[in-house]
Amino acid sequence: QKTFLFSQEQITVPVHFKSDDKYFYFENMMFNFLCSALLVASAQAFAPSVNVERPQTVRYMADEEAAPSAVKPLRIGTRGSPLALAQAYETRKRLIANFPELEAEGAIEICVMKTQGDMILDKSLMELGGKGLFTKELDVALLADEVDICVHSMKDVPTWLPEGTILPCNLPREESNDAFIYKDGSVKRIEDLPDHSVIGTASLRRQAQLMAKNPTLKCVNFRGNVQTRLRKLDDGVVDATLLAIAGLKRMNMDGCATSVLEWSEMLPAVAQGAIGIQCRSDDELSLKYLAALNHPETKTCVDCERAFLEALDGNCKTPIAGQARIVDGEVLFKGLIAMPNGSELFETEAKGAPEDAKEIGLKAGQELKERVGDKFFEMMVEMSPQQVLGQITK
Repeated sequence: QKTFLFSQEQITVPVHFKSDDKYFYFENMMFNFLCSALLVASAQAFAPSVNVERPQTVRYMADEEAAPSAVKPLRIGTRGSPLALAQAYETRKRLIANFPELEAEGAIEICVMKTQGDMILDKSLMELGGKGLFTKELDVALLADEVDICVHSMKDVPTWLPEGTILPCNLPREESNDAFIYKDGSVKRIEDLPDHSVIGTASLRRQAQLMAKNPTLKCVNFRGNVQTRLRKLDDGVVDATLLAIAGLKRMNMDGCATSVLEWSEMLPAVAQGAIGIQCRSDDELSLKYLAALNHPETKTCVDCERAFLEALDGNCKTPIAGQARIVDGEVLFKGLIAMPNGSELFETEAKGAPEDAKEIGLKAGQELKERVGDKFFEMMVEMSPQQVLGQITK
């Protein structure tokens, strides 16, 4: 039985062969390669044969009774999209800057894996179930000790984490606003969109706020990585789309934005623009590394926003937005919840000391939940994805 994890990126990718409980681990691989005969301590051997461009480095992962490798690499788990890889490499760069010993060849490995959210692109996130779509496979790998840390876009991370894991680190936050991109750049504001314009977005949060401004707009499911979405826009599939400016900046693509929307025009998602790094709660070495990378101001704001989301028990059928920032030593928070078609939209604001950030977010969510009423949430729970989509596209 042979299991391969391939990537088109020139990054470190693990490939495992199994024979009589012996494991082989290949690193620094870029495929079109030749693996010549691999000899093992058992009677079996593997000799896969394909074309090779350069010699490969092979490290034997021994059984418990065999001598361990002298240097254990720090394994970074990530999704394989261009944005996710950019974030993983940013993490690697910051680790090396803080811990020079990690600059040695093989000291850090980037381990790429696909999530359910990456593999199913013809359905909306709401139809797929929402929570954990971009993190579950990374969680499994982390708990199985296949990776040491996982790098996430924080807006994709559920408010609960699997037992045995912790998310102690947020890197400095990029600008959190949404970018508005119109097909020919002639329209720069949502308010100026022609009636019946078609907007490509997979986000109910964006859809609800768009339709609250103009109920004639038609929102269509728009999944895939940034490059795929921009290609669809160029092909005339939609008139406009919205993307997080943070992701565009991280890939040096922010020049394609027609405009950057203020919070008053489009309130961003909870934790948008923030990178989070997760590890096992008992992994003291990883915890040491991540403590050096954590940006306290970002973590304070993200904790406030996620507490707000947790209070509302938000899911992908509920349009929720929330952002916090620290101004003059005080946390300022703004949040909203809406019906998917924008017919009802409820907003809240709160402020307080940074050390009370979680409590600020929690109370804001509880206050909004009481103001909206149980009927609103009961209706959201009872609505099927088809009913929600019907509200949006009718």
